[in-house]
Amino acid sequence: MDKMKKKGSLYLIPADLGSANFNAIFPPFNKEVILSIKNFIVEDLRSARRFLKKLSYPGNFDDVNFMILNEHTDIAETKDYLDAINNGSDVGILSEAGMPCIADPGNVIVQSAHRRNIKVISLIGPSSIFLALAASGFNGQNFSFLGYIPIKPNERSSFLKDIEKRVWKNNQTQIFIEAPYRNMKLYESILNSCDPETMLCIACDLTLDSEYIATKSIKDWKRTKPDLHKKPTVFLLSKY
Repeated sequence: MDKMKKKGSLYLIPADLGSANFNAIFPPFNKEVILSIKNFIVEDLRSARRFLKKLSYPGNFDDVNFMILNEHTDIAETKDYLDAINNGSDVGILSEAGMPCIADPGNVIVQSAHRRNIKVISLIGPSSIFLALAASGFNGQNFSFLGYIPIKPNERSSFLKDIEKRVWKNNQTQIFIEAPYRNMKLYESILNSCDPETMLCIACDLTLDSEYIATKSIKDWKRTKPDLHKKPTVFLLSKY
């Protein structure tokens, strides 16, 4: 009788946050694993291929199984995405930037893996959210990541005031992001909506040569205007 074929694993593969030196932010084991995988679940085919080219991926991309998972994907279409694992092959969820499944698609695939008793392995890599929190000087014991906040000015202002209350009542750090081209509008809204004594950390272009991280009170931020336009940025509100 043939021995039962060993199952593969699901790897969560972090990507760089920009044009950074891969060797400076990832352990060598990541590259070893990534270059051995021939089944990738990705948000965008072109950026996935670009990332793999940075690593000198040895295979022909025509022989690689790329499966798309983004906001347009019908979850029903993903039911076969992990089938290769039953045949002994590994599958990787490759993020667009940072860690998969954190402000990033992929959690439905991980849920499916757990239901099917598939081993899930999260590789080490950068997460802008946690890098920003660590560098902010804010409370890292009690924090909330809110993702993208409302866009409409009135709704956004009301939202900011509500989360600011959590800062002062619960000493809970509030973390949020915005589409890079709307960063400056969000910045102005924070200054206009929040108390002068509330602390704001801005963490921009993390891990890149242009990295910028600064923590100041709202009243001090009003004396300056950082250039955040079209730059990946994490915003954090807290108190000292």
